[in-house]
Amino acid sequence: MKNYIKADEWNIIEEGFDPHLNKISESIFSLGNGRMGQRANFEETYTGETLLGNYVAGVYYPDKTRVGWWKNGYPEYFAKVLNAANWVGIEVKIDEEILDLATAEVGDFKRVLNMHAGYLERTFTAKLKSGKILKVKSTRFCSIADDEISAIRYSITSLNFDGRLTLTPFIDGDVKNQDSNYDEKFWDKIADEISGTEAYIKLRTKKTEFEVCTGSNIELYKNAEKLDINPEAVRKEKFVGQTFFLEVKANEEITLVKIAANLSSENYPKESLLKETKSVIAKASAKGFDTLLKEQTEAWASKWEESDIIIEGDVSAQQAIRFNIFQLFQTYTGKDDRLNIGPKGFTGEKYGGSTYWDTEAYCVPFYLATAPQEVSKNLLVYRHKQLDKAIENAAKLGFKDGAALYPMVTMNGEECHNEWEITFEEIHRNGAIAFAIFNYIRYTGDESYLSDFGLEVLIGIARFWKQRVNWSNDKQQYVMLGVTGPNEYENNVNNNWYTNILAAWCMKYATEAAGIVKIQQPEKYNSLLKSLNFDQKEFTDWADIIAKMYYPHDEKLGIFLQQDGYLDKEQTLVKDLPASERPINQKWSWDRILRSCFIKQADVLQGLYFFEEDYDLDTLKRNFDFYEPRTVHESSLSPCVHSILAAKLNDEARAYEFYLRTARLDLDDYNNDTEDGLHITSMAGTWMSVVEGFAGMRVRDGKLQFNPFLPGKWKSFSFTIGFRGTTLKINITENGISIKNNAAIDLEIGIRNQFYKLAGNTEIEVNNAALV
Repeated sequence: MKNYIKADEWNIIEEGFDPHLNKISESIFSLGNGRMGQRANFEETYTGETLLGNYVAGVYYPDKTRVGWWKNGYPEYFAKVLNAANWVGIEVKIDEEILDLATAEVGDFKRVLNMHAGYLERTFTAKLKSGKILKVKSTRFCSIADDEISAIRYSITSLNFDGRLTLTPFIDGDVKNQDSNYDEKFWDKIADEISGTEAYIKLRTKKTEFEVCTGSNIELYKNAEKLDINPEAVRKEKFVGQTFFLEVKANEEITLVKIAANLSSENYPKESLLKETKSVIAKASAKGFDTLLKEQTEAWASKWEESDIIIEGDVSAQQAIRFNIFQLFQTYTGKDDRLNIGPKGFTGEKYGGSTYWDTEAYCVPFYLATAPQEVSKNLLVYRHKQLDKAIENAAKLGFKDGAALYPMVTMNGEECHNEWEITFEEIHRNGAIAFAIFNYIRYTGDESYLSDFGLEVLIGIARFWKQRVNWSNDKQQYVMLGVTGPNEYENNVNNNWYTNILAAWCMKYATEAAGIVKIQQPEKYNSLLKSLNFDQKEFTDWADIIAKMYYPHDEKLGIFLQQDGYLDKEQTLVKDLPASERPINQKWSWDRILRSCFIKQADVLQGLYFFEEDYDLDTLKRNFDFYEPRTVHESSLSPCVHSILAAKLNDEARAYEFYLRTARLDLDDYNNDTEDGLHITSMAGTWMSVVEGFAGMRVRDGKLQFNPFLPGKWKSFSFTIGFRGTTLKINITENGISIKNNAAIDLEIGIRNQFYKLAGNTEIEVNNAALV
């Protein structure tokens, strides 16, 4: 665990330059706007260890699979979000010396991510080998006000010399992914253009033939006075830029402003990409850096108004929750239903930037409460658009009659993951997608989604589960063999409790959803079932499986079993593991991990989180107390579920412990992997830990309910949510809870099982004494 980020409520601060931490910081200080993203790579040359990363949403490459043992059903490729043209580059040369923090003597280094206004600022002094000293201040952002625009203001001050300053701002398209399976570069140049202070390069991906045009315009200032300098054009392979030569004197400040744009053929005709990029650059340049930054600040102020969580009395917790919210909104804005949320967002290449089940299980609840309804709806529509591919994926594995198996990893709906225990066996992802539909409708009340999109998906998923189970003559029940649950430290197991219970629930919910559509939209219902060649006997088959599904459990311990035979494993506890052997995924052989009882992430507990209404507190507690000591939390998705369940069990110590672990997972590099990119999808779990955990927020029978408690280190916490046309401000203190309704819609609110009328544009306060 690292602990070098300074505590601050609104800023992420790094003081002092340690090259060993640089790749971690490149992840932590990443920028994005939902349409593109940028790791915190330096603008100037850096020959030290770095992971260059510029990414454009929706643009990917099908990198040829690299596996040692091919199996029928494997996809041919692993889809990857591409490292795109590097637009931030500015080569800085003092006389003949290149500024490079890997070789210079660096002083007063400070990096600040201003989350309130949405920009990254970096300052430092550098002493070159010649003894020349310069001071640099860089400010940059990816605009959420205009998601095609980014901007840099880069200022250099000579501290002890007169000399020639040579600046070469550039766009470099000759890049490759660090995770390229065969060291292949994925881009071809189509066109480039340099005209005065403007430069453009148009690239095309191999195979998929996406096109992206990246452009920039440069302005130069000396001591805040704009300069008129004709640059020298620079053109190399997939590289365009300009070189500016300036004579500087000691204490003079030279500022370079770089306005950049990334436009994709996903949004424009290929033949007009260059023209449109020029137009975008012209409009942004006319506004200028200060105006663009002002728009960015105002746009972020609006985001924070909708989504901020305010924690009083715990700066570390406050910083962490805002960091998580900030990165979520940098990753996904919900404007485009073709886009989704990769586990690393725009902060790294691990996991290929593709869509996993994380979105449905963790991100949907966050966007439901903190963004317009259309945002979370678009996450569901994304899956509906890929239903045909899900049916194709199932068919490749031998399923038929419209059975749908959504991919574990995807860009376009095709499975692109090639580990047999994941691709073929981690089928619980189907259940998460069905649960997200249920969760969306439960929260919004939008039952029309079922007839428009949802029922078709639910039927495809239910058909899959029907074919995936089989009847056991020995048990006289339905069983599910050869699966992997969320806990990937156990593969190819029989009767994973979580998977079995999800399968039965999916068939039950599909049946209920069909009944709703039949009543509300009978014509649509009949038309849909006809188009799906649906036989009413399918409902009967599902009901039989629901009634006779087998769930492994241990009567003596009173717990649900991870899977058949789990108790045959040596039952060692995590507390007995030497620190030198953690994390086990980096210290143990895979064989040893698979034979151990250790759990990577919540598995049984994930099911209890989803379906907590079906279990009493004693059941929850027995399972929590058994599985938590065996969980190593080496998945970023694990601590938040434990935090929420601990809060429900009034276990304040463990609820807070797991909250901090999920909230500061990347800031403190808990799992020693932040350098690969941030854990974006689990960041939504951090929000859930506060809102569903400490505030105890649930939706039951169409009504919001709260069961709050205040962590001992906090004086209060408050948050804003949107719910069915209202905006509510919830404040929880040691004395009780207050809820302010900022809309003209009346609500009925549950607080610890007591219900209160909350009229539009009013506020209620309920003291703890009244809740006893």
